[in-house]
Amino acid sequence: MKQRLLVVDDEMNLRELYRLELEEEGYSVDTAANAGDVLNKLDSGRYDAIILDIQMPGMPGIELLQRIVTRDRQQPVILNTSYASYQDNYLAWQADAYVVKSSDTGVLKQAIRKVLAGHL
Repeated sequence: MKQRLLVVDDEMNLRELYRLELEEEGYSVDTAANAGDVLNKLDSGRYDAIILDIQMPGMPGIELLQRIVTRDRQQPVILNTSYASYQDNYLAWQADAYVVKSSDTGVLKQAIRKVLAGHL
C-alpha cells in the first residue's frame, strides 16, 4: 500500500507541483489549501506525513501544527516554508522536520523519506 501524504499550501501552483513530484516518487498525495481543509481531512483518517506551509491566510501553519499535535502526537509533520527564521520559533520544534522551500524539491523529498523511516 502506498504511503499517504497531505500537502498543505495556500499557493495552488506549489500544491500541484508537490503533488505531481511526490506521486512520481510513489506516494498517494492529497492536498489542502487551508487549516479547515486539513482538519476535515484528519477527521476522515491519518496520513503517513503532513507537509505543512507556515504562512497561510486564516490560521497560520504554526497554530495548525499545534492543533494537529494535540489531536495526535504521533502524526508526522514536516514544516515547509519560505522563511528560515521560523526554525528558531520553539513552537516549530514540534514538527518532525523543517524544510526551507526552494526550486529543488530534492531537499523536501529527502526530509519526507527520513521522517517516514523514523515512524515505521
